[in-house]
Amino acid sequence: MDVSVVIPTYNRYEVLKRALKSVYAQTHKPKEVIIIDDGSTDKTSQILKTFPDAKYYYQKNSGVSSARNLGIKKSNFEWIAFLDSDDEWHPQKLQEHLKLHQKCPKLQISYTDEKWIRNLKEVKIPKKYRKVGGDIFEECLSHCFIAPSSTIIHKNLLSEVGLFDESLEVCEDYDLWLRVAMINEIGLVDKKLITKYGGDADQLSMKFWGMDRFRVKSLEKLLKISNSKEELINNTLIEKYSLLLTGAQKHDKIQEIKIYEKKIEDLKS
Repeated sequence: MDVSVVIPTYNRYEVLKRALKSVYAQTHKPKEVIIIDDGSTDKTSQILKTFPDAKYYYQKNSGVSSARNLGIKKSNFEWIAFLDSDDEWHPQKLQEHLKLHQKCPKLQISYTDEKWIRNLKEVKIPKKYRKVGGDIFEECLSHCFIAPSSTIIHKNLLSEVGLFDESLEVCEDYDLWLRVAMINEIGLVDKKLITKYGGDADQLSMKFWGMDRFRVKSLEKLLKISNSKEELINNTLIEKYSLLLTGAQKHDKIQEIKIYEKKIEDLKS
């Protein structure tokens, strides 16, 4: 398994070093490590002094989807493993993917379980983030439980379903996994092989409120291309429109109330 590692980063020089250390500590070594600097103004441009074997590319700040997509385009090998610069891999991560894909050669994507650290302490992961593998499209509809840092995906599959949607400020991973899961099984390595560090103010999940606003954009787009999942997508959209409608009513947002009422009516008709 020849792997290109793609690491998008923005002003995270110190934690980027931690992420890179975890890559170079892998028992199954990647073929290349690609860092996409999304317009950093800190010391990120100096990262090759510490990790001279990595490949470094700078782009004007354009968002995490743009950075990941550039990394994919710059990659030279058939498998892409993503790693967010504030996460880290455990040493056996790539080795465990290799074992799964050797056992199940038809799989074109897999992901692992994870450990969460908040304020330097491990926290219990909510049940809704329980990991499942196989035909998991329905499970993926409600929210995103697959972390980009936990995944490895074949380039052929990305060619089939498309890259990250650069128009989405957040939930770009949710959007991609839905497109993948609609027509593919997703393999699971049922081991905690990444550590996710949370709670920082610069994380996108902390920056934006009402994440369902972005999820419905993805679902609306998916509805236009789905041939067999319309009922599942419709039902999820009605649930999310209803939640957004309740929020709009609570804050007396008349225009939004009318929009969501109309969307719910159209889907039910």
